[in-house]
Parts: sequence; C-alpha cells; structure tokens
Amino acid sequence: MAKPTKKPPPKPKPKPKLKAKLKLERGVKKSGLKKKSVGRPLAKPTAAPAPAAAPLRAPLPLAAGVSPAVLDRLWSVVTSRRDADPMLSHSARLLSRGTAKVAQKFGEEAVECLIEATLGNHRALVAESADVLYHLIVMWVDAGVRPEEVWAELHRREGVSGIAEKAARARTLPLTLGMGTAKIP
Repeated sequence: MAKPTKKPPPKPKPKPKLKAKLKLERGVKKSGLKKKSVGRPLAKPTAAPAPAAAPLRAPLPLAAGVSPAVLDRLWSVVTSRRDADPMLSHSARLLSRGTAKVAQKFGEEAVECLIEATLGNHRALVAESADVLYHLIVMWVDAGVRPEEVWAELHRREGVSGIAEKAARARTLPLTLGMGTAKIP
C-alpha cells in the first residue's frame, strides 16, 4: 500500500497594496487604459548621483533635426493623411472616427502621461508625452486649428504673468458667455 502524499504548504498571501496604488488601479480600470504602469512602486526611486552636466550646445536649426519644428512637420503629415485610406494610416483611421473619438484618444494619452509623471518614470513620461503631442496634433487637424495659431497665442502670453493672465480670463469669460457678471456663479 502506498503512503499518502503530503500537500505542499499554501503559498503566502500577497502583501496588501497601498491605498494610492489601489486607487490608481481602479482609475486605470475605469478609464479603460492599458495597465502597463500599474505595479510599479508609487514612491520615487532614491536619487542616484547626478550625472555630469552636459555641455551647452547651440540650438539646432528649426528646419531640420530635433527641434520644435518637428511639431509643424508632424501637423503637415497628419493633415496630408486626412483623406488617406484608414487601413493604411493610423492618422486617417483616427480622423475617420470623428471628433469624439479623436478627443477621447487624446484624453486617454493625457491620463497615461499623468500616471507616468506621478510614478516618476522618466522614460515612460517622455514616450507618453510624445503620444500626447501626436494626439493633440490629430485633434488640431480635426478641428481645423493650425500650429501657427497656437504659436501666436503662446507668443501673446509670453512675458505675461501666468497669475495675471489667468485672472484676466476669469473676469472676461462669464461676460463672453453672456452671463452679465464678471463673477462665476
């Protein structure tokens, strides 16, 4: 007669998760975002010794290479893909789905960017920031906004205190909406 085999001891239960991490997971599940960020520690990693400062270089020409002009070029590419085959172009596919879907996708990417910033994940924040800029440009193309309009608005605000600029908008917005008062109800 064979001896009865012993059952292996039960596996230890996982450690309880932090409240903030649970909230983050719930937020990701509710928003339908990918869970690629969840599971990383919420606390920022301990500071590593700072690398030697990189020497200052002259900015690259605006027409080529790595520069802010890449956004203008990206806008041109997305605009050119507006009427392309949605089976061949991601931009065309997004634009063919309509404004609500374009805006939803931008919002999802913005939330992913916020999550990476909160987690202190530099590399992922850079990647998600690029996604946010791409989807912002798709939203501009969908709405008929040209980059120079945004650059002109940024130029107008340059040198103006953010506090003063925001206060001026708060006073004029209710009047613009026809509320007859500068106070928001």
